[in-house]
Amino acid sequence: MLVHGTHSAGAFWMPIARELTLRGHRVVMVDQPGHGAEAFVPESYQRQDLAAMAVEPSPLKGLDLDDYEARVTGIVRRAARNGPVVLVGHSLGGVSVSRVADAVPHLLHHLCYMAAFCPSRVLPTADACTAAPENANAVSPVELMVGDPDRIGVLRLNFRTGDSRALALLKEMICADYPDAAFRRTLAEMQTDEPIAAYAGRAVGRAGRWGRLPRTYLRFGNDRTIATALQDRMIAEADAATPGNRFRVRDFPGASHVGPLDPGPVAEALDSLAPSGFSPSAA
Repeated sequence: MLVHGTHSAGAFWMPIARELTLRGHRVVMVDQPGHGAEAFVPESYQRQDLAAMAVEPSPLKGLDLDDYEARVTGIVRRAARNGPVVLVGHSLGGVSVSRVADAVPHLLHHLCYMAAFCPSRVLPTADACTAAPENANAVSPVELMVGDPDRIGVLRLNFRTGDSRALALLKEMICADYPDAAFRRTLAEMQTDEPIAAYAGRAVGRAGRWGRLPRTYLRFGNDRTIATALQDRMIAEADAATPGNRFRVRDFPGASHVGPLDPGPVAEALDSLAPSGFSPSAA
């Protein structure tokens, strides 16, 4: 089960999901509320009217991690009837992974964080993680925000911008190593709005629930959104909380925030998390 990150949707996972399906796995790509098939596209965004875009109301305002957890937990409950569930989160999707694992650990086989937030007692929210000193050299989208997030309730970004400086910043933040054509395809899949409450929600897994599940971290070494040093700190703090159950770490040294352009290596890493001796076709 694959959970997308900020300003994204379940379709983000399509290349990896295709690879996993060809290996015989059932794959569910989750859309968080207000994303993907439920996406909100501001009318002003369609017209590229930035003044109107700065104030246009968003139906995502007020959504928070309770809503995200409820969505993912509900899908986990259904999927678990058909076999072991490996729950994977990318970026902001990591907070959903932690919350769901704390809610229904008995329904999960393995947790995987792909360049994702894994909050701790010291850094209990995505906001706290991004503010950590280990993330100081990350590229922030704050200067690209459209409107006042406290007023419209969302962090709104203009992914259709033609401004060369903004595009350069977005590319560095998302996929610095991608060819320009692949970068533009990535931008085309992004959504303008992410509720600010999702970043501020507490997502600290308890040792006796979240902490009892096997977990893997896919560590991206060229990530400019969640800096590699921050990934290392989150791994270390999780391991300190459950010293008898530490992260298995898979390194992707050249990967930027959205992962390698070739989905094969990530799919191979996820494929390896299935139960030993488990045959997808027999589930």
